[in-house]
Order: sequence, then C-alpha cells, then structure tokens
Amino acid sequence: MTRYIIRRLLWVVLVLLVVVFVTFVIFFLMPSGDPALRFAGKGAQPQVLETVRHQLGLDRPWYSQYFSFTRNIFLGDQNGWPGLGFSFATRVPLKDILFERMFVTIQLAVGAAVIWLLVGIPIGILSALRPRSLMDRGAMTFALIGISAPVFFLGPLALYIFWYKLGWLPGTGYKPLSSGFGPWLSHFILPWCVLAVLYAAFYARMTRANLMETMGEDYIRTARAKGLSERRVVLKHGLRAGLTPIVTIFGLDLAGLLGGAIITETIFNIPGIGQYTILAVRRLDLYAIMDITLVAAFFVTFANLVVDIVYAFLDPRVRYD
Repeated sequence: MTRYIIRRLLWVVLVLLVVVFVTFVIFFLMPSGDPALRFAGKGAQPQVLETVRHQLGLDRPWYSQYFSFTRNIFLGDQNGWPGLGFSFATRVPLKDILFERMFVTIQLAVGAAVIWLLVGIPIGILSALRPRSLMDRGAMTFALIGISAPVFFLGPLALYIFWYKLGWLPGTGYKPLSSGFGPWLSHFILPWCVLAVLYAAFYARMTRANLMETMGEDYIRTARAKGLSERRVVLKHGLRAGLTPIVTIFGLDLAGLLGGAIITETIFNIPGIGQYTILAVRRLDLYAIMDITLVAAFFVTFANLVVDIVYAFLDPRVRYD
C-alpha cells in the first residue's frame, strides 16, 4: 500500500505539470487579448505597454514563463511557498487571495456535501428496500425533479421565496464564522441546500440502483441463509458493497466543487474560487487563471488517490500490491 501511494503521489505531480503546460499553451496560442493592455489601460502609449510587458514578464518566450512558474510552485518565490505569483490586474500576491477564497469555497462545498449525503443516501436505501412502493415512487419523483432543476433556476427561486417574500434568511453575501455562528449559518444555508438538491437526487438514484443490484447477489442470499438479521445483511454486506461506486462519484464531485462552484458562488455573491475564476478570465489575469486551474486539478487528482485508498477498507476484495 505504501509503494502504491508513493507512485500515485508522483503521478499527481506529473498530472499537475501537464495541466499547467496545457493551460499555458492554450493561453498563448489562442487570441485572448493583451494582458498588458488591460493593466495599463486602452489609451496607453506603446512605450508604456512595453514597460508593462517587461514588468509582468510578458516579453519573455512562453516556455521561459512556464518554467519560471513551475519552479516557483515547487521552490517558492519572494512571497514564500508555494510560489503562486502575483495578479496582473492588481499586482497583489495571489497566494493570500487564493487561500482566503479557497477557505470560503471549502465551507460551501463541504456543507453542501454533508446535506446531500444525509438526504440522498438514506432516500436511496429506503427506496431500494421497498421497490415499487409509495416511498419508492416519491423518492424517484424527488430525484427526477432534483436532477431536472439546474442551480441557476433553483438559486434565484430560493432567494425570491425565502429572502424577498418570506424574509426568513438574508440575501446574498458571505459572513465569516468570526462574525458569529448565526450570521455565518444564515448566509450559507440557502447556497448549501440549492447546491445539494442536484447531488442528493443523483445520489438517491445511484444508491437505489447499486443496492438493489447488490441485494440480489449470491453472498447476500448466503448471509440470509445463515440466519443473519435483515438489518445486519443490509448494513454489513449489502450497503458496504453497494456504496463502493458512490465513493468514487463523491470524491470527484467534492473535488470539482472545491475547485470552484462558479454558478452558485455567482448567484449568492460568495467570494470563493469560482467567483474569482470569472474575475480572472475577464481581466486576462494569467497567473490567477493558472493558479485556479492548478487548484482544481490538484483536488481532482488527490481525490482519486483518496478514493482508491478508501476502496481497500470498504471492499475486502480490493488489494493494492
């Protein structure tokens, strides 16, 4: 297991290098405008633009900028480790900005993940144990509605009902936990629920399908023949094997949200990674785009590693030599 983890960690580093390289190539080959023009202003003189390009390092070949960027990531820069560069738009080091916004996105993603797991998996289990019942039909109706309703529809609808009409919750924005648990929770409860609806519906359908398939296996019938209680058969044998595919999906879903929930953060005006992604693209902020891409790629690749390790504990048949 230790050798396997070391090999996968090295593979994570390789994937991150490839992602940064591809992003750099796309940025320089596609006609996306001049970042120096955005920084200096549209009416800047040619001499000023050349000075700005030199200060930003844009007058160097793209491969030189790429190697400088990757070297700073692993060795650090004048702002410490990891060296994430500075914003072309504000000339402010990106490390503090990204870490602050990443913490906000983590709160949004983890809170939504807890809700969709607590809602989706129990609904799927109850639906699988009572197929074609009233409970099953109601659960699958919820799943169909949840999957069909996108976030950009549910978000404004939730704001209209619970903020504008009823006044139960505050509107958009973000309150840190240091301002109090009540204000922090009241600003996050709507984004959590809206973001969790789609995933809860999908996880309910996945759990139902996997558990129904697992409960028909031979070893489940053997466990029942041994006289085990139905509760123990479902929880120890059926659910443990049926949740293995769910772990894979959950790792990728959570990693994707940690890279930025763009639509949700935009609708609710949450200052996270997703909102900063749109701002960086509008500004043609190269280092910010690179750092955000790197953060998203890291979460996805690292989540794959964690999922593979969890497999060995969920399913005794899985072993890594």
